[in-house]
Amino acid sequence: MSAEASVGSNAADSASSAIATPSCHNTDEHRNPSLLGSKYVKLNVGGTLHYTTVQTLSKEDSLLRRICNGDTEATIDSEGWVVLDRCGRHFGVVLNFLRDGAVPLPDDCRELDEVLKEAQYYQVQGLVQHCLSAMQKKKDILESVCRIPMITSAKEEQRMIASCKKPVVKLQNNRGNNKYSYTSNSDDNLLKNIELFDKLVLRFNGRVLFVKDVLGDEICCWSFYGEGRKIAEVCCTSIVYATEKKQTKVEFPEARIFEETLNILIYENNRRAGPGGLHLLDSRGSGSSLGAGQSEEEGASGGDRRVRRIHVRRHIMHDERGHGQQTVYKD
Repeated sequence: MSAEASVGSNAADSASSAIATPSCHNTDEHRNPSLLGSKYVKLNVGGTLHYTTVQTLSKEDSLLRRICNGDTEATIDSEGWVVLDRCGRHFGVVLNFLRDGAVPLPDDCRELDEVLKEAQYYQVQGLVQHCLSAMQKKKDILESVCRIPMITSAKEEQRMIASCKKPVVKLQNNRGNNKYSYTSNSDDNLLKNIELFDKLVLRFNGRVLFVKDVLGDEICCWSFYGEGRKIAEVCCTSIVYATEKKQTKVEFPEARIFEETLNILIYENNRRAGPGGLHLLDSRGSGSSLGAGQSEEEGASGGDRRVRRIHVRRHIMHDERGHGQQTVYKD
């Protein structure tokens, strides 16, 4: 009887060892049923190791809470680390937000966007809202700052004007593009044009896009665009015919420039005046008149696609010699 009992016990031991053997092959990596029985959790996020508590991960209804509850499967390695296949660069921010309910966010917009992506993946809604609020604040600050783009090429100018939904005012000033000498008041008038440009930028910031062009052919010229095409142009330079020489004169038609700036506002938010609409200012109406020394030209390309071009007329100057010795150059 003892021999039979011994044989039976040996058979039972071998059977139990045979059943237990397959489970030993899965100790390197397996799925966790639940982490509720544990107080601490070891996390391996893309090679970055974090040690925290189940209570911290369960503070918000997120992916991390569901991993702790066992509602979402997670991979655990042989050493007990919960493996998350994500970049661990910003996981510390997510973890600190769960710990404290608030966390400093990076100032760099790209890094802030990366933190937002991680918060959305882990479904931590509090951190998601925190990131969105920070992004909106940065956007408001950028919109309140006056930024003036500088034109670097003709293609860039065309692309910028065509893609912009706002009216565009461009000041082209290139003092060095002159083969004659300037008159005595030209430098002052050129500075006045630049000062007026700065004042208009401050006044209509956010409504009109102002750009500068210092590489063009014109010495001082204003251009006004709406719906991606040129609406008006005010050229402030002219050639002055003096005794035995020519000079370049720069004018400052302040009233006309301001008038055309107001006119371009009808293209704001695609609010273009129709056939029966009212223009803010009719530059050719009875209430508007060209200043002394100014002329207006219109080029038509069909329909109402006309460009108002206002140029300063050529002036005739005399020297201070005797009347019989004066030389006058006319057009």
